[in-house]
Amino acid sequence: MVYCSMFMFHHLRYAVSIFLLSLLVVGCGGLQEVWEGPGAKIFRPQAIAVLPPMASQYDSAREDIQLVLSDAINKSVSIERVVSPENVTDIFQASKEAFDALVFYFSRLEMTGQSDKDSAVKLGKALNVDSFLVVRINSWEYLRKDGDNVGRVGLSLRLVDATTGTTVWKARHERSSSYMFYRPNLKDVAKELAAEMIKAMPPQAKQ
Repeated sequence: MVYCSMFMFHHLRYAVSIFLLSLLVVGCGGLQEVWEGPGAKIFRPQAIAVLPPMASQYDSAREDIQLVLSDAINKSVSIERVVSPENVTDIFQASKEAFDALVFYFSRLEMTGQSDKDSAVKLGKALNVDSFLVVRINSWEYLRKDGDNVGRVGLSLRLVDATTGTTVWKARHERSSSYMFYRPNLKDVAKELAAEMIKAMPPQAKQ
């Protein structure tokens, strides 16, 4: 009888442990994909702007993602100046030349997968930065995954040297938060994802 009770206790404790683990945010253990260019280790930009995320089925999340990434850079990266999302929007609204450069840059990136030098340099001058971050939202959704309800956010990032147009670093990753009754705020999931990805981005993180 004692043995049976002990067995049931350990079995219950194991089940509770598995349940609690299922509620933890998934996404630890490194980014899904990371690539660094040959100059990534010595890249030391003075100013950066997060471009409006590229068009996707998750356009409703574009403003949130742009803000979350800008905040993450401010908190963790050794760059003197981060252009606010509001200023980035104002610049593209006020300057047709800057907006045309953005549209052309995105279209070339979509077609070739490569950073276009001329339009990248134009963007750098328009934004008054020597680097910018290109963002694609891969997921921003609630779904069923492996039998669980999850809120999932996925991003692809590309760090570009705005003085040469070359890609310095790029990465892809996602985070999922499991839930039973109350949906997690996807912006909160995005904040954790942004912090993890930006921590891996050159230049060196703040000490």
